[in-house]
Amino acid sequence: MHFTKKLKKPLGYLIKGIGILMLLVSLFVATVYFGGWGPIPSSKELQELSQYKASEIYDVNDELLGKFYLADRQPIAFDQIPQHTVDALIATEDVRYYEHSGVDLKSFLRVFFKTILLQDASSGGGSTLTQQLSKNLFSRKDYGFLTLPVVKTKEIIIARRLERLYNKEEILELYFNTVPFSGNTYGIESAALKFFNKHTKELSVSEAATLIGTLKASSTYDPRNHPERSRFRRNTVLFQMKKYGFLSDLSYQKFVSDSLKLNYGAYDEERGIATYFREEVRNHLLKWTEEQSKYGTKLNLYTSGLKIYTTLDKTLQLYAEEAVTTHMTQLQKSFEKEYGNAAPWLTNKKIITNAIQRSYHYKRLKHQGYTENAISDSLEKPRKMWWRGIPKDSTVMASTVDSIKHSLKFLNTGMLSLDPVSGAIRTWVGGVDFEQYKFDHISKSKRQVGSTFKPIVYVTALEQGVSPCDYFSAQEVVYENMEGWSPSNSGNVDEKYMNYNMTAALSKSINTVSVKILEKAGIQNTINMASALGIKTSLPEVPSLALGTAEISLLEMASAYTAFAHKGIAATPYYLRKIEDSQGTVLAQFAPEETATPVFSETNQQLMISMMQAVATSGTAQRLKSTYGLPNDIAAKTGTTQSNKDAWFVALTPNLVALTWVGHDDHRIGFKTTATGQGANAALPIVAEFFQKINKDSSFNSISKARFDTPSPSVRQLLDCPPTKRDGFLKRLFTNPDKKKKKRFKTKN
Repeated sequence: MHFTKKLKKPLGYLIKGIGILMLLVSLFVATVYFGGWGPIPSSKELQELSQYKASEIYDVNDELLGKFYLADRQPIAFDQIPQHTVDALIATEDVRYYEHSGVDLKSFLRVFFKTILLQDASSGGGSTLTQQLSKNLFSRKDYGFLTLPVVKTKEIIIARRLERLYNKEEILELYFNTVPFSGNTYGIESAALKFFNKHTKELSVSEAATLIGTLKASSTYDPRNHPERSRFRRNTVLFQMKKYGFLSDLSYQKFVSDSLKLNYGAYDEERGIATYFREEVRNHLLKWTEEQSKYGTKLNLYTSGLKIYTTLDKTLQLYAEEAVTTHMTQLQKSFEKEYGNAAPWLTNKKIITNAIQRSYHYKRLKHQGYTENAISDSLEKPRKMWWRGIPKDSTVMASTVDSIKHSLKFLNTGMLSLDPVSGAIRTWVGGVDFEQYKFDHISKSKRQVGSTFKPIVYVTALEQGVSPCDYFSAQEVVYENMEGWSPSNSGNVDEKYMNYNMTAALSKSINTVSVKILEKAGIQNTINMASALGIKTSLPEVPSLALGTAEISLLEMASAYTAFAHKGIAATPYYLRKIEDSQGTVLAQFAPEETATPVFSETNQQLMISMMQAVATSGTAQRLKSTYGLPNDIAAKTGTTQSNKDAWFVALTPNLVALTWVGHDDHRIGFKTTATGQGANAALPIVAEFFQKINKDSSFNSISKARFDTPSPSVRQLLDCPPTKRDGFLKRLFTNPDKKKKKRFKTKN
């Protein structure tokens, strides 16, 4: 009796404690349920999951360029998923899937007691497939130390709602179409295409088990980067299938002995056609749909089934990408060969250290509190990894540091073409490899433009009254009021006693003459001209502007050059035509900006075209004709910056302007020699090969056979003078050509 009384008191406390705990848990669950930790999708929102539609992006001829899915997924119907793929998932992730209603109580209790109370990480996750689906569809947020209980409670609530709204097959279909696989791939169809270059319905048992195996840890069991781990995990999946009766012993033995054969597919959401362009459109549309929501129109790029019509031409885009790949492959070989073992990505400690410290691996270890020595040891450990290479990719044994050095050696590029009248963009190649280098050199990059800026200087001078037959000495000058700055020439330029007219100077891209023409044009006048032509970048008010020391984007340069091809009227580049909803209703329509006012006279436009045609026939771009045999009417300009850091080329035809930049993303790494790094060698071939392909395709006769207007008699008269003129006898007699003339640069006109 006495013992019972003694026991009764603590038992009462225990019961009260349990009651209080249950009350607190109930209150906590209630706060989650009613949105205290952020909104939970309603049954109506969850019901619309099955109605999600991909948005489609089309070219100028309404040909499909690509699709935008929920988190880059490529959904398929359940009947396209083989039964053995479903069996592999059930056996590995949720063997009681058909028995529970969204929450597996046995697994949940195991996780609660072992993982949470006993801190046993080996007890597993405990989430059902329905709970995993809710996690895939609605990203987790950080709630501090309460993150795990909050997100698990949310997932349980969403899972129960999903089970009430959908049958088991529908839930599996949603799961297979949203689950993240290795290689930043979402959905079974995308994964099948990426790793085996086949559709899901064609997957073998072994291949299906390989993909299902990656779900445990997509990076750890990536079949391409970690084939041995992937094979081990695949065999675990096969064993689970045998254990739960989905495979016979004989079948298990057969599949477990299969070698892991990947066929890395050409299709890839990060490859395919126009990858940089599609990413540009995606970012633009995300902002646009967000803007529409402010006006009460709820749109989602990944689920609303939008139809996005662009100005890009799919065939021209393919030609551009092929030209970029062909040339950059050859140029990369020359680039590496010239440097040899003395390459900066192998020997320059500052560049290498900077690259290492910018890397994700270094930042992750630094954030985790490791010392520099420990980080260095970790990054120096060799492992099997995939490397991008020339001429082909390969799997190698290398350390993270080796991999960083390897990636440092690659050149990059940007190539753009557009209609000079409307500004409609026809091709957009933002770099050499979107999967490896996400940075878009068309929309994001600004680089020194070199001599491609000279036509802007020349046309400004013409507008200021300079005649194309005025002659300028090529001799170097020291500008005393510019800290003794003295621009020099490169190439075969006769500086001794030789004077050049504007056509000859532009054709040979003579630096000393260009600076003198800028002096005549006026720096501020030239900057105003550039602004009127669409260059919004702030330009330096210095004489070196004539040599293209300003950093300008490809889009801005494209806008400027359209005026030379079309009556002095600068077109604004654009790439969207219209956007429709899933029912075909037009939501937005886009048209070229109407800029009918010429920036410069039609006479000066004809003069500039004639001068730039000379660049293509007898100047720095003459290999367009001599090497590539292009019969087209082409006006052109090459550009090379100091220390061979940037190579540019622009080609103008009556109906298409094409320009390209080539260089290294690290400004400290340039071409070793001008022979390799000049615009005529590093950038011109891309455009030349692009036009070769256009010329062979009769459907583009409107581009290839187009001709510039014949210059008027007055224009021909203005150009009618010898390209060069030597100084007179007396001037030659009393002038020392080896002594630089000193003068002050006239900064105002």
